[in-house]
Amino acid sequence: MEPGRLSEYRVIDRSGRAKLLRSRGKDSGFPSCRLSRSFALPVFRQIPVNHQRGASPLEVEPRTAQSVFLDAIENHAPETWSQFLDSVCSEDVKLREQMERLLQAYDRDAPFMQKPAAELLGNLTVDGPPQTRPESVTIGSSIGPYTLLEKIGEGGMGTVYMASQSKPVQRNVALKIINAGMHTQEVHIRFESERQALALMNHPNIVKFLDGGVTAERHPWFVMELLHGCPLTEYCDSHRLSVRERLELLISVCDAVQHAHQKGIIHRDLKPTNVLVEIHGGSPVPTVIDFGVAKVIGLPLSDQVDLTGIHEMVGTPRYMSPEQAGAGSMVANTRSDVYSLGVMLYELLTGRTPLERASVRTAGHEEIRRLIREVNPPRPSVSVTTLADAAISTIAQQRTMESGKLDHLLRGELDWITMKAIKKDPSRRYGSPSSLAADLRRYLNDEVVLACPPSATRK
Repeated sequence: MEPGRLSEYRVIDRSGRAKLLRSRGKDSGFPSCRLSRSFALPVFRQIPVNHQRGASPLEVEPRTAQSVFLDAIENHAPETWSQFLDSVCSEDVKLREQMERLLQAYDRDAPFMQKPAAELLGNLTVDGPPQTRPESVTIGSSIGPYTLLEKIGEGGMGTVYMASQSKPVQRNVALKIINAGMHTQEVHIRFESERQALALMNHPNIVKFLDGGVTAERHPWFVMELLHGCPLTEYCDSHRLSVRERLELLISVCDAVQHAHQKGIIHRDLKPTNVLVEIHGGSPVPTVIDFGVAKVIGLPLSDQVDLTGIHEMVGTPRYMSPEQAGAGSMVANTRSDVYSLGVMLYELLTGRTPLERASVRTAGHEEIRRLIREVNPPRPSVSVTTLADAAISTIAQQRTMESGKLDHLLRGELDWITMKAIKKDPSRRYGSPSSLAADLRRYLNDEVVLACPPSATRK
């Protein structure tokens, strides 16, 4: 475009609405002041007014991490992401690597957001978080008294580093900070809600909050105790824990979640990878982590943005309650966490989840909703009998028992307890994690469980 020449562009948002904007100068993009208050640049395509219908639109340049991420998850199927990145990141190796990590995290059992990504990563208010990208966070750099040593985890919104604290004490900790390109009002509120949730709790089976702050560029961070454990199911299988030992670990997890509920915190993403097991004093100790999508009841900050609309899916599909999948007017509550604990119980007993991983990976959003809301899984004792002989043998060995006896052990009380915890109707589940834990304790003590059907009680 020639210097001083006035050009007109039609800006088209995701819903198809068009706006006519004018730009003067040689720059190919729009003046940032014209866009920053109304809508986020990566959410839009710019098309010259005289552009012929049917021709490819001109992409906004330069492509940012945020715009590439949004484009990939909203406009391209996962199996085509690699080709898409080849076309947009061919000359930017660093951006390509960053996008691969983010998309891999999004495609794993990361929190499943039905709300359009553009809405999640979109507009900022004048008083909201900074609109500039943060300075690069690199290994060896310092944030307050903490020096980053190693990246130990990364999700769609934040990255966790192992860091060394120099004062007032010397120790290694886990430091979490928002990812570059994800600094929007909603992401900041989610991040702050997680920080506040951790600060409210004090339980031996919940990761401990240690410190928090904001960088000079107004980018929030917080510090937690450093854990070296492995996911709950992985630990149980690799150490061949018996069914009794598995139930004892889950009881501790239930106690931790009960504590969170008493503090007004609903986790909403309970799953084995968010429960790490470490050895303390010669015994395994589970610790609940990752309150990134937790609902903090009564926290004023959470009311600033509607984070969980009725039609939004928040959580991990295979462990998600029907109400989290947008079942009518129901909303997630404490019994939603009970459902997720029930799914974990199902997996600890059978080696599989009620909703199979393959079903989730091949289904679309609406089909996943239907599976979660409508399909009733088989009882644990029935589920294990549908497996191949080799799989049954492996699962039984991981529980230190003979393959022919596993279904017999699960039949009865363990079937009843598990199926009560994962009822589709929240009112028919256990009323709290402590109620589920109490029934598991009754089973371990050879007492009558509350989940026992009336006919079995009479017998």
